[in-house]
Amino acid sequence: MRGERGVFYSMTNTQNPIQRSANDPDLPDLIARCLAGDQVAFATLYERHAPGLYRLAYSILLVEQDAEDVLQESLVYAFRNLDHYDVERGAFRTWLYTITISRCRNARRRKLLPTVELPNLLAIGIEPPAPAHEAPEIRAAWQELRESLGRALGTLSPRLREAVALRYGQGLTYREMAAIIGCPQKTAESRVRLAHEQLRKAMSAADQAALQELWSM
Repeated sequence: MRGERGVFYSMTNTQNPIQRSANDPDLPDLIARCLAGDQVAFATLYERHAPGLYRLAYSILLVEQDAEDVLQESLVYAFRNLDHYDVERGAFRTWLYTITISRCRNARRRKLLPTVELPNLLAIGIEPPAPAHEAPEIRAAWQELRESLGRALGTLSPRLREAVALRYGQGLTYREMAAIIGCPQKTAESRVRLAHEQLRKAMSAADQAALQELWSM
């Protein structure tokens, strides 16, 4: 688990708010250039943030084409509204994740999306770290655990899967999660806790014990 870290930043009277991005030291310059119509700056922001946004969208929607559509919709909206980004309310990454979560929810409402079969989800950051040893018996046990976890993740509701995707797929703090999904921090914590409980119910005692060591549940 990652320790809590600040999302909101204090401001002195001499600082421009945009000049305090924790994730993108050059963000003020990039935003200024984008607002001036610099296509290279747009491309830089796209290349920097698109992979993470795609992983988030796919973790929730589980369909490649839908995730790609959400990625494009999210970044088009963000680029058209860069002048509305307010560092006082959170990091740039948090703002992008909030937009992406909203577009994912819209996509779910537009059509029925699958809620089971998550083998690909395990390959983009949801799974615990692989064991260091690669003996045949360890590889076999690891594969069984992956399959068990995949089936268990498939039992989660969309809201709980959002929580798992943000907490473990993106490594966010509960404070960041709450800002993105628009709920109190305690609610974000509760959703992760409920996801843990449901995962445990869906997994065998042996798999739970193995997962407990590999993934700090």
